[in-house]
Amino acid sequence: MSDPTAPLADTPADDDALRESMNRVRLEVGKAVIGQEGTVTGLLIALLAGGHVLLEGVPGVAKTLLVRSFSTALGLGTKRIQFTPDLMPGDVSGSLIYDARAGEFEFREGPIFTNIVLADEINRTPPKTQSALLEAMEERQVSTDGVTRTLPDPFLVAATQNPVEHEGTYTLPEAQLDRFLLKLIIDLPARDAEFAVLRRHADGFSPRDLAGAGLQAVASADEIRAAREAAATVTVSDDVLGYVVDLAQATRQSPSVQLGVSPRASTALLSAAKAWAWLGGYPAITPDHVQTMVVPTWRHRIRLRPDAELEGVSVDAVLGSVLQQTRVPI
Repeated sequence: MSDPTAPLADTPADDDALRESMNRVRLEVGKAVIGQEGTVTGLLIALLAGGHVLLEGVPGVAKTLLVRSFSTALGLGTKRIQFTPDLMPGDVSGSLIYDARAGEFEFREGPIFTNIVLADEINRTPPKTQSALLEAMEERQVSTDGVTRTLPDPFLVAATQNPVEHEGTYTLPEAQLDRFLLKLIIDLPARDAEFAVLRRHADGFSPRDLAGAGLQAVASADEIRAAREAAATVTVSDDVLGYVVDLAQATRQSPSVQLGVSPRASTALLSAAKAWAWLGGYPAITPDHVQTMVVPTWRHRIRLRPDAELEGVSVDAVLGSVLQQTRVPI
């Protein structure tokens, strides 16, 4: 009897071609961004799973360049929204403008009408404007004056926030954080990676000229949609489903946790694991795929007890403990 979790040996040629195309995106982004392979993979997983990404990192770690390079490699449109305290919901979704010549109002699309939106410093704008973005993320549409306008497909929001500067910020509540499929941490680069960045800049690389760096589209919107459909066909056994449920319940029972993950978080983990398994050429999810995706999928959905935070306990450490203590199906 064959192993259902073994990599695919005789998948359809078009499925293999889609997978190869998606994997080429990672190599293409590497022409402009060094040392962020894991983050690029996370963005790909979110795109294939139909989710959104919260990027956390200090200023200057190439978050904007990363998203622009990712969009270019996919051949998708992208726009950047700089979130500020005076940003209004209409500045994100669009608004009705009076046309004096026509004598009527017309809708002027906001920057959210694109494939990939970079929501820069999302925690710097008031909750009302945050909600406008997050509602569009969830519904994939914008409603104005009784008219519903569908957003482009594919559609992904990559929102950034600074983990060390909290003055003048508006913390995203748990219900809104739950709208993001993944939270990816962009760390400062290792010495070799930072040296490579400096060498590239010394040789004339300009972050504003991606074409000059040789970056080009290696995938299309049609391929992305087809890859998303293919990733959704990855199967999952009852044993692995039970493993996901056991992990979720373990977060709710942890003594360091005040609020564990919800059933929606479990379905998010399932979607992310499916996309990761498909990218690797697996027809079914294994416990390894679940374990790989637990931390980025759940780290922003858990609230620690105040005493645990005072003791320096981190969410990532709690999830690591949950993974160690939960029985893995064989």
